[in-house]
Amino acid sequence: MKIISVVVPVFNEEDNIEHFYEAVAQTFESLNYEFELIFVDDGSKDSSRDILCRLEEKDERVQSIFLAKNSGHQLALTCGLDHADGDAVIMMDGDMQHPPELIPTLVAKWEEGYEVVHTIRKNTEGVSALKKITSAYYYKILNTLSTVHIQEGGADFRLMDHKVVVAFRRYREHARFIRGMIGSMGFKQTYIEFVAPKRFAGVSKFSPRKMLHLAVDGVMAFSSLPLRMGLYIGVCCGFLSFLLFLHVLVSKYVFNDAVAGWATITACILFFGGVQLTVLGIMGEYISRIYEEVKNRPLYLIGRGKPKDYKSKEE
Repeated sequence: MKIISVVVPVFNEEDNIEHFYEAVAQTFESLNYEFELIFVDDGSKDSSRDILCRLEEKDERVQSIFLAKNSGHQLALTCGLDHADGDAVIMMDGDMQHPPELIPTLVAKWEEGYEVVHTIRKNTEGVSALKKITSAYYYKILNTLSTVHIQEGGADFRLMDHKVVVAFRRYREHARFIRGMIGSMGFKQTYIEFVAPKRFAGVSKFSPRKMLHLAVDGVMAFSSLPLRMGLYIGVCCGFLSFLLFLHVLVSKYVFNDAVAGWATITACILFFGGVQLTVLGIMGEYISRIYEEVKNRPLYLIGRGKPKDYKSKEE
């Protein structure tokens, strides 16, 4: 019988883990597949790890990986994909906003021959209008800048065939935007829509700072247009500076009307200085990513691996 791996990143989700496990186990009762449930604990500070250990003892299909520190949602997902052995792999969050009852639909699309089955959020219950608006405009801007189209409302809730997972493991950059990376890989892909319910318990651990960081990674990872924009702005400003220089020459030697204009000079200095700093900042963002990559540090560190790996080391 084929096996489906379910990869779930966990960070301080003590109130959700057991309910999520029960929902996934119940869903697979109606499917003709075995499953393994891989939790990747991303440095939780609550009792999440104790709960995961209890689930491992209760059900051998549950396997947990404890990261040595909080590495972030995208790297936790990467760790789970690196350790998933199933014929297909489903990646999803454990707060019930990625509904387990959608798993049979994902599997059905896979059985039709699709190698990647994405999900698209049509709506999210309980989310503010501001977040919906900013998310919609972010995807519009990202698709304008990027050469890879990323579906608006895309989520890190998808099914991938094993060969796609193996191919994904070759991508080892540190600044990760997984939904864009997988979208750029090719293979036979499709989308299904769903309405994301409210979290079962607790609050989102994805702070505005983390969302902004992920948004910047999405732009920087799939577009060099910001660098080109810096070049275009520099050319335009150089042209304006040349026109201003001509104006000064005409005023001085033709009309003899050159009046000391400290305000104009100050405004020009501030304007062009601001443009230069902006361009340098954009270049700095790209250079900082080059710096992180050339250090070639590991993407994540594991404090304790899956039970079978851990026990073999003990033996």
